[in-house]
Amino acid sequence: MKFNTNSNVYIVVYSTVMVVVVAAVLAVAALSLQSRQYANELNEKKQSILASLVAEDRNYDEFIEARVLNAAGEQIEGADVFTLLNDLPAAFADGKFPLFEAADGRVVIPVTGSGLWGPIWGYVALEKDMDTISGIIMAHKGETPGLGAEIATPKYQQKFIGKQLFEGDEFVSVTLRKGGAKDPAHEVDAISGGTKTSDGVTAMLRESLKNYLPLLESRRAAQRAEAGEVSNVENVADNE
Repeated sequence: MKFNTNSNVYIVVYSTVMVVVVAAVLAVAALSLQSRQYANELNEKKQSILASLVAEDRNYDEFIEARVLNAAGEQIEGADVFTLLNDLPAAFADGKFPLFEAADGRVVIPVTGSGLWGPIWGYVALEKDMDTISGIIMAHKGETPGLGAEIATPKYQQKFIGKQLFEGDEFVSVTLRKGGAKDPAHEVDAISGGTKTSDGVTAMLRESLKNYLPLLESRRAAQRAEAGEVSNVENVADNE
């Protein structure tokens, strides 16, 4: 039986079959690549966490313990940390706060916010004092190259190392100041020509990090108490 390849029916049938075949091939390809894509995304997140600690040469699974906290700073059992990272604003809104603890006592806190043109996000690593920034990694979806996009450069991220989140017992976070930092402990130079992105980073750090205050404050208090006990023991020893 011959088909009239010039007929409208033939063209419609042929087009329909090709669309179905192509869709099936694409669906199979997507399913087969899904696990690999997830593995790549997971590895990228792990490497970013290690990079914030300046520990890229370490093995994530041996060096980092992932946890999820509630609003009181208590651990939530059974929550998938990396699933929460896929939509961090929703996780925060739901009262679930991912935390990554390094074997050397430092912690990494994920942060999220909005820049000039879209989402910005990152990871802030804190020293064992739960106050001093030991490293930061930031990324963006669409900030302006040469301006707001500077937040993703190692040179700019270096400026945050050594900054402190607390002034005494008060949480003050870190501010990006237009015209240049005036407080060396709590401020970083804002990006020249990137005021909106700089303001977004300031808000991101303040709003994201304050979710972890119950944990940070309790650990800081425990450290002060421990330091006081050590001091008392030393005083007793000196008196003897």
